[in-house]
Amino acid sequence: MVSRRTAYRPPATPEIPRHPAKVYWIRRTIVGAVLVLVVVIGYYAVTLAFALANPSYGTSMSSRAAEWGRSHGLGVIVTWAEAEAYRLNPPKVGGAPSISSFGSGPTALKVPTGDHLAPPKDMKSPAKHPLPGEGVWHVAGRETANGIPTMYEAFVRPDAVHTSYVVGVAWMDPTLLTAQLYSGSYIPGGGPYKYTAPVSALASKTLVAAFNAGFRIQDSNGGYYTDGKNVVPLVNNAASVVIYRDGTMTMGSWGTQVWMSNQVASVRQNLDLIVNHGKAVAGLADQNSVKWGKTLGGSFNVWRSGLGVTQDGAIVYVGGPAMSISDLANVLVLAGAVRGMQLDINTGWVQFAAFDGPIGTSLNGSNSSALLGSMPDGSRYFDTWWNRDFFTMSLRSTELVKTTKAAG
Repeated sequence: MVSRRTAYRPPATPEIPRHPAKVYWIRRTIVGAVLVLVVVIGYYAVTLAFALANPSYGTSMSSRAAEWGRSHGLGVIVTWAEAEAYRLNPPKVGGAPSISSFGSGPTALKVPTGDHLAPPKDMKSPAKHPLPGEGVWHVAGRETANGIPTMYEAFVRPDAVHTSYVVGVAWMDPTLLTAQLYSGSYIPGGGPYKYTAPVSALASKTLVAAFNAGFRIQDSNGGYYTDGKNVVPLVNNAASVVIYRDGTMTMGSWGTQVWMSNQVASVRQNLDLIVNHGKAVAGLADQNSVKWGKTLGGSFNVWRSGLGVTQDGAIVYVGGPAMSISDLANVLVLAGAVRGMQLDINTGWVQFAAFDGPIGTSLNGSNSSALLGSMPDGSRYFDTWWNRDFFTMSLRSTELVKTTKAAG
């Protein structure tokens, strides 16, 4: 008998629903994005950790983080954060500093005449009512073998509003001193350079002063020339510190007041002049102008530094807290500058060190005296990790041996 039952068939394998190809691409994209994000976060985390441990990025954790941020394309965020910090904790208004803030030591009295500049005249204070000792010049740094002062320091308040703050001013005689630009692997970058940190034991035997240069090159709106080459192309009309082969330093607008010749040894540009023809230039109140640097804006009263040249060629450095760019220009003018420019800004980057000791004796950072007690000391210029550019002023070779020329 033939069976009528349906033959047994095993159940069919259930079909796995197939997602459209678009779903697979979305998943792959998400996975890829997550992997990229992990790599990016890891890179930033590692580089930030190195920056926070690197003293060349600043003297505090906040300054190191800020410098790291600007070096990694986060400048807008850093500037916003600094502006917010400034808004929440602006410089103090009113008050008065300690009388001891205005310097000590010998003043410019009974200096013999000779082949050098006359000592500077005491400064007027930007504040309405000068305090005792304010603006009085004091001898600083190494003197010549004949005992002639090569440098003087004075201290004034930056304006009539922030009267509890004091800024320092240094006046240097280029007839007695020779200037040198030291270049770094970070600023301007590249290299190697003939002159770079650390200052050598030989160079320290005649060293009188060392001080900061300008902004990072990418923020300076200018170029850089040294060792016979344009490290970064020079920019017409940019404010320029020029050092000639004989060690003389001056500054001016590139292409109109100073220019290239076979006597130029170094050029360091930074923004535009803030002092010209003996007065502050117009437009300094415009905090959004790239001429003065957009970091924090020129109207913010922060740590700033500047360099100027007087009518008779003396070099004037100004550095200190609670200055707007207009205040900086005003102090330069009161110090006698006919042309002047801003150098670097913010705590940690503004540094001027004077060096004392017998001529021919090797010095180091421990022999330095900062222009202001709140500045970092000058040891950075003697460390191998210091990778920024800076200037030095040293005794000319003609001033190393005692002669009778100072008795005139």
